[in-house]
Amino acid sequence: MLNRRNFLTAAVGVAAATGLAACAKEDGASSASAGGSKAITLGFSQVGSESGWRTANSDSVKSAAKEAGYTLKFSDAQQKQENQISAIRNYIAQKVDVIAFSPVVVTGWDAVLKEAKAAKIPVVLTDRSVETSDDSLFVTLVGSDFTDEGRRAAKILEKVLEKAGHKGAVKIAQLEGTTGAAPAIERAKGFKEVMEADHADDWKVVVSQTGDFTRAGGKQVMAAFLQSNPDINVLFAHNDDMAIGAIQSIEAAGKKPGKDILIVSIDGVKDGFVAMSEGKINAIVECNPLLGPQLMEVVKKVKDGETVERWIKTKESDFMQDQAKDALPTRKY
Repeated sequence: MLNRRNFLTAAVGVAAATGLAACAKEDGASSASAGGSKAITLGFSQVGSESGWRTANSDSVKSAAKEAGYTLKFSDAQQKQENQISAIRNYIAQKVDVIAFSPVVVTGWDAVLKEAKAAKIPVVLTDRSVETSDDSLFVTLVGSDFTDEGRRAAKILEKVLEKAGHKGAVKIAQLEGTTGAAPAIERAKGFKEVMEADHADDWKVVVSQTGDFTRAGGKQVMAAFLQSNPDINVLFAHNDDMAIGAIQSIEAAGKKPGKDILIVSIDGVKDGFVAMSEGKINAIVECNPLLGPQLMEVVKKVKDGETVERWIKTKESDFMQDQAKDALPTRKY
């Protein structure tokens, strides 16, 4: 039986080793004025609220903007690119100082980004990347290395399999994130790199489909996976919420998550740690959602005309450890 102290040690170890008004729902702007000077106005378009990670990310942006004394115009795209494009055009019309957004998908942004550039409003990407015909259409990206997260998921799976004493073929089901989104593309890519380089003979992704980063999607797609491939013995989920949804389907099928089907996911939210403390998720790779403070630093530099790096990696944090601490009181050991 894993005791509280050992669980926290294990959880931190995993983190280290795996490490619209028009078409979009817009919140009222938070405002402040620092030292009597005009506050920076930031227009921020969020992907949506599809997961625990995304909620933490939105909270981080809102609280950091308030602390920095910026006027924040925040919109929720509800996972629709057309909503996000409408929000960005709305920010251009309002003549905000800086636009930041976490893009729903990778492609299809050139037209609206050219409009922002023509209006001389700098654009900062957060969390996710885009593909553009002109690299000058955005200033920088503040986010995580999703490809490396996929690699780390594969490497931690090696340890999970070893600990479980697994022998023989590894038949993997993959729950992908939203089709066309950077984390879905890049996490799958990184996982595949390690699999093909080190496990070409014994690992195989037998089924792979998007669960749209949601619990409902993970549950529905995993149920279909188990119907078509009942001999799956590993699940790689691109985020914790899909893994949690999948657990419901695994249990409904009479199987034990974490034992009959080993599970590795990415994020590190509280509910993921609850599932891990119950032995239902075997390992979690960290993706830090607390980008707000870094984003506000970048926004100020961009507004002041300072040069910033093209890609700014998310800072390491105690986020996963905090989530583990919050999750532990729900169980006795």
